[in-house]
Amino acid sequence: MIFLKGKDYTQKIKEHIFWLLIITILPFILNSCGGDNIKTKVINLRCEYLHEPLGLDVANPRFTWEYDSQEQGFVQKSYFIEVASSEASLQKGNPDLWSSGKIKTSHSFAIYEGKPLESYDKYYWHLRVTDVHGNSLKTSQVATFEMAKMRKSDWKAQWITDDHDKNYKPSPLFRKTFKAEKEIKQARLYVTGLGYYELFLNGERAGQSYLDPGFTDFRKRVLYAAHDVTKLLRKGDNAITAVLGNGWFNIQSLAVWHFETASWRKRPQLLCELRIEYLDGQVETITSDNTWKTNTGGYLVNDLYSGDTYDARLEVKGWKTPTFNDSKWKPVQVTSETAPLLLAQQMPPITIQKEVPPVAVKKFGNNIYVFDMGINLTGFCCLRVNGEAGTRITLRHGELLKPTGRLEQGNIDIYFQRDFNWGPIKKVPNQVLQMDTYFLKGGTTESFTPSFTYHGFQYVEVESSKPITLTKDDLTALFIHTNVRPVGSFSCSNNLLNEIWKATNQSYLSNLHSIPTDCPHREKNGWTGDTQLTIDFGLLSFDAITFFEKWMNDFIDNQNEKGAISGIIPSYGWGYKDYGPVWDGAMFIIPKALDSYYGDTRSIEKLYPTCQKYLQYLKSCEKDGTITRGLGDWLPYKTKTPAAYIISCYYYLSNVLMAQFAERLGKDPTTYTNKAEELKLLINKKYFKSDSAIYANGSQTAQAVALELNIVPKEFEQKVADKLHENVQATDYHLDFGLLGSRHVLAMLTRYGYIEDAYKMAAQETAPSWGNFIKRGLSTLAETWIMSPQFADASLNHRSFGSVSSWMYKDLAGINYDNYIPGFKHIIIHPHFAKELQWVKGEYNSVNGMVRSEWRRDGDKVILTVNIPPNTTATVFTNKEEKVAGGTHIFIINANSKNTL
Repeated sequence: MIFLKGKDYTQKIKEHIFWLLIITILPFILNSCGGDNIKTKVINLRCEYLHEPLGLDVANPRFTWEYDSQEQGFVQKSYFIEVASSEASLQKGNPDLWSSGKIKTSHSFAIYEGKPLESYDKYYWHLRVTDVHGNSLKTSQVATFEMAKMRKSDWKAQWITDDHDKNYKPSPLFRKTFKAEKEIKQARLYVTGLGYYELFLNGERAGQSYLDPGFTDFRKRVLYAAHDVTKLLRKGDNAITAVLGNGWFNIQSLAVWHFETASWRKRPQLLCELRIEYLDGQVETITSDNTWKTNTGGYLVNDLYSGDTYDARLEVKGWKTPTFNDSKWKPVQVTSETAPLLLAQQMPPITIQKEVPPVAVKKFGNNIYVFDMGINLTGFCCLRVNGEAGTRITLRHGELLKPTGRLEQGNIDIYFQRDFNWGPIKKVPNQVLQMDTYFLKGGTTESFTPSFTYHGFQYVEVESSKPITLTKDDLTALFIHTNVRPVGSFSCSNNLLNEIWKATNQSYLSNLHSIPTDCPHREKNGWTGDTQLTIDFGLLSFDAITFFEKWMNDFIDNQNEKGAISGIIPSYGWGYKDYGPVWDGAMFIIPKALDSYYGDTRSIEKLYPTCQKYLQYLKSCEKDGTITRGLGDWLPYKTKTPAAYIISCYYYLSNVLMAQFAERLGKDPTTYTNKAEELKLLINKKYFKSDSAIYANGSQTAQAVALELNIVPKEFEQKVADKLHENVQATDYHLDFGLLGSRHVLAMLTRYGYIEDAYKMAAQETAPSWGNFIKRGLSTLAETWIMSPQFADASLNHRSFGSVSSWMYKDLAGINYDNYIPGFKHIIIHPHFAKELQWVKGEYNSVNGMVRSEWRRDGDKVILTVNIPPNTTATVFTNKEEKVAGGTHIFIINANSKNTL
């Protein structure tokens, strides 16, 4: 992420407007005749960044679209959106909800401003567009969006549970039968269950999501999902059934995070409404209420950290069917809600993304098997087994093996052995991390898949109480994560970099489970620092705006009365001390990134009061004009950059970004601009040695942070970068930093002319380096550069060092947003041609369309091919700045050029 210098803002805007006008007007002059434009069509119509969304509860949803064009330099002149209550009305020219009128703009973004949208209604919209020549495009295809519950009062259902307390282990089962007397037109299910739920209609699962609803502060906000269940119902007798898990709502295991003491903890509870619309127009609603029945069955224990236990001997046969006799089941208990906000879940669900077969299995005796899945992943396993009734089978999951070939969990169970104050190790009796247990019913081949947990693992140790026979075909890993759509890719002639990029992707996806987590096994926490440091890579690789907008809402819920936020979000109350502006900076850096990549300020608008209150809180905590308490460059290799310096820099950054937020929203930025200038002067006075061009202790992190955050006085920038270069040379191109340095060092070496040094660091194979992770055989990024012999600090699936892959996108392929014209409306293509690379390919499917940058060497030349989406413009840095419009452009460049314009 490049941070703006406020004094340059106005001039840069003027420059870009000038070039935008030139690029826009030139095609018009060359082709001034009007008519129809058949070379261009509108594509990818989305509402709230979703295709045909089913359950919105937003009063003013957003519309976006892209273009497919054979016309070089196509530019939208105006759009006209129409929204109707039926497709027929739309086609007849009767948009009874909203007509935007002709909006003269080139931006492919709009916000609904029509009549109030009603709960449950489906709406139809299309788009008419004219180009800069006055030509009309063919009217777009019709797209739809459907509302869920627009008001909390729309809920008629009641929260239900059973008569057990929160410490009772077996999961509650719920069921209700009903009769559909008429032919069904459609049916929608609106459902949530705390902590997790699986719901079935006539024995068939409703939806393909797992671990729903997403994790929130359950005291303040609960999410619900909407499912189209029309095909699961039938005329006549039907049954709706559910089983609930504990999830984050009712943590059972004991750990340093003490989620088991959360004030929201209760026995799992269900809320659901099944809305049936018949062909004759009648609507019937089946709600959760006191007419439901409850029992328990084979689901004996479930815990997000420890795992699931299921006894197949206790399962209730046929309980999901309409014909089951539930006369011996108990009536449910109606209970109270936990949060005032009950909102539709609009981020993608957690789903099974891939089935991963083992690459090897090793047998120990006649009852232990260790499976190697070949890659580190998150999820759970499906086990197929045949054995004697009552046989106990455990599946333990981990990332390492002992020298004997057995499973090693020492690197992930450390936080389940200490007390709350990080004191002496206190092993919790009879608690095993990441272990699922299954008791066989016997007599046939059985299948077991956990329902209410997930694990991080590469190896699975299966142990049985009695002999069983297993082969590689009997166990499959199911990779699950929030189903964000891939939008970016990178490859180059150095396969080590390709493997680092893949490992970063695998780590990132492994840590998306309704919140962005630090690791998927021992913590599963939404650490703010880890996420803000890797947000560029996350958004370049995945279409994750709705995911992060949800998490930004969690920040609002998390802020306490003083204005502080915790280091992990959500949190029930842990972590409000000593994390400071570097970690807390996520509340500024992530909304800024969403605006930069999508051109959308909704998160900024929502968070603005939270950010204001937070900066007021920091001001009350100042010492000598700044903040010095908190985390700095976490987990450095050797050199520790003074934390107080790093914290002061990020306190400065928070004010810089807040001033930009104010300007973006049309507010007065003066307070924050002045504070930022005060902090810059203070930092330079206290930490900068101008005679040696060194910040703080001159570490790689210290130099790079000052450069990227624009703290360095202009006349000293290159000297500070030269000192960074000297430091890197002194380590023989090995890194010597922690999380923060991994975000800034490569980018600053590249910016100031040291691309070869940056490349050598990125491609380094010996420790400490990213390449050494790959040479050690890892398929994900580790938490620490070097693993300790005690396995006490080394998760092998962290994404926090993943910014190296955003450097690949932004500096090798050269794909960048423009700070002054966000949302990839104007694109910066600035590749750097590292001498040891023969070719590079990068692409990013932005909100405005596909951006591609590819270069290859041809003798003493570099051939750069750039694809710019229709209706956008770009500046391409070759030996000079080239201004281009949408289309494909080829440049031939002197291979010896450093391309550092």
